[in-house]
Amino acid sequence: FAAPCSAPAGLGRSVGVLAANAAPAHALAKVRAAPATTSSGGRADGGLVAAGAAFGLIAAGAAARASGRTPKGIATTGRGRAVNAVAMRAGPICAGVVITGGAAGVGWAYADEFLKRGHRVVICDVKDPTPAVEALKRKHPNGSIYGAVCDVSSLESVNKFIEFVQEKIRVVHYWINNAGINGGRRRFTEIPSETIEAVVKVNLGGILLCTHAAMKMMEQQAGVTSHVFNTVGSGVKGGGTPGYVAYGATKRGLPQMTESLVKEIEEGVQGYDKVETPGKVNAHVLSPGMVFTDLLLNDSTPELRKFPFGVLAAQPEEVAADLVPKILNTTKNGSSVEFLTTDKIVMKFFQRFILGEKSEYIDDDGNVIKTPGAQYQDNGVRALF
Repeated sequence: FAAPCSAPAGLGRSVGVLAANAAPAHALAKVRAAPATTSSGGRADGGLVAAGAAFGLIAAGAAARASGRTPKGIATTGRGRAVNAVAMRAGPICAGVVITGGAAGVGWAYADEFLKRGHRVVICDVKDPTPAVEALKRKHPNGSIYGAVCDVSSLESVNKFIEFVQEKIRVVHYWINNAGINGGRRRFTEIPSETIEAVVKVNLGGILLCTHAAMKMMEQQAGVTSHVFNTVGSGVKGGGTPGYVAYGATKRGLPQMTESLVKEIEEGVQGYDKVETPGKVNAHVLSPGMVFTDLLLNDSTPELRKFPFGVLAAQPEEVAADLVPKILNTTKNGSSVEFLTTDKIVMKFFQRFILGEKSEYIDDDGNVIKTPGAQYQDNGVRALF
C-alpha cells in the first residue's frame, strides 16, 4: 500500500488513508502531521471540523468492515480493504496526483503545490526526473513524491508508467496532462518534418495515449470519482499562431477531444449500451496561460517579451498557487480551469495601460529582470531548484 498522507492542521496526528493499518511499518513511520492550506494559500482553521469528518469516516469504515460492507466512495482492493483517501467536501484530504512533464516549469510547480497540501504526487518526464524529485523531497521531507522517465508519445513507455503509478500511490484522483513541446518559433516550411512529427506526437498523440491509459486505470477504482486535466495553450480558441503552426493546431484539438469525452462519459455512445464502471472519470481542460518557462521564452524577441509577455505572463509558482486549489475544487464534468480569466486579463491591462504600472519581470527594453540570488538560463528562464 502507498504511504499515508499528512493530516490536516489541527488533527495533531495523521488520519492517512483508511488502509493505514494494513501499510508496512516502514511506510507508517514516514507519517507526520503537516499544516494544511486553504485555496488562497493561507493556513486552514477548520482542524476540529476536519478531524470530526475524518474520524467519522474512519469509524464508518470500521463499522462497515465489521459488517462486511464498504462505505460508498472508498476504493477497495480485491480483498475488500479500503485504500482510498479520506474524503472531505468535494475532494479527498489526501489525493493521488499524477503530473506529466513534471520535472521542470509549471509541472514542477504544480507538484510543489500539491505536496504543500499533503497530497501524494507522481511526476514523469522524458528526461530523468531525479533532480526534480530530490528538490521536492528537500522542500517536503515528509511528503510522498515519486518520479519516472516517460515518453508520453510512446505507448510502451506510457503503459510502464501506469504500472509505476499503481505501484507507488495505487489510487489516482487527479491526472494532469502537462507535457508538451512547441518545436521552436519558425516559419512552418523552415521547421524540419521530424520536429513537426514530434510536436504532434507529444502534444496530441501523447495526451490521447495518456488519457486513454489513465481512464482505463481510474475506471476500475471502485467508488472513486477521478479527474483528467488536458492542458491547452496558444491556438486553443482559434485564430492564428504564426511561428507555432504545429503547436497551435495540436492545442486547438484538445477542447474537442475533451468535450467528446465529456459527452461519452455522461451519455455513452449512440447505438451501444451505456457502460457503468466501478469508478467514474471526469475530463476537463486546464489553461495555465503564459508562463515564464522554456516553452514561452525560447526564440522570443524583445518586442514579444515587452508585450504580451510583460503584461500577461506569470511565474510558474504564481500559476500553480492559483490553479491547484481550482483543480482540487473541480467537481463538474467538462470544467475549464483557467489562470488568465477574463477578469484577470482586464485587471492586468488596466494596471499596465491605465495606471502605467511596469512589469516586475520584463524591463522597458524587453529584457528579463533577474532577481538577485536567483539562477537563470541563457533564455531568461529562472531555475526553480
